[in-house]
Amino acid sequence: MSQLRPFHLAIPVNCLNKARDFYGSKLGFEEGRSNDLWIDYDFFGHQLVCHISQINESKSNEVDGKEVPIPHFGIILEWSDFDSFSTKLKAENINFIIEPYLRFSGLPGEQKTMFFKDPFGNALEFKSFKQDSEIFNK
Repeated sequence: MSQLRPFHLAIPVNCLNKARDFYGSKLGFEEGRSNDLWIDYDFFGHQLVCHISQINESKSNEVDGKEVPIPHFGIILEWSDFDSFSTKLKAENINFIIEPYLRFSGLPGEQKTMFFKDPFGNALEFKSFKQDSEIFNK
C-alpha cells in the first residue's frame, strides 16, 4: 500500500453555530473554509466537514462489555496524546458515552478508548495503541 493520505468525512449537523462551539471551541479543531451550509475542520490532519442536514438516530453493538454507538468515527491518537486530550475533554465537561479506559487489557489490540457524541448525535471515538502494529491484530 502507498502512504496513507488524509481522509475526508462529512457528517450531519443541524446548527453551524453549535458545530463551531463544539468542534472549534471545545475540541479545538481549526476551522477551514465554510459557507451557510457547511464548515471544514482540520481533524488531526484530516478533513472533517459539518453539513447542515437531518439527524439520524444511531444504534449500538456490545464491545468489551460496553455499548458502542454505531455509526461512529474518530482518530487513533499517539499513546502519549490520549490522556492529555481526554483531560481537555473532561475540562470542557464533555458527556462521555464511554469514559476513557483501557480496553482489551493484556490482549492483542490493547487500546485506550473513549466515546462521546457531538451536539447533533454523531458519535466520536478516540483511541490509542501503544504500538501502531497492534491496530489490526487479531
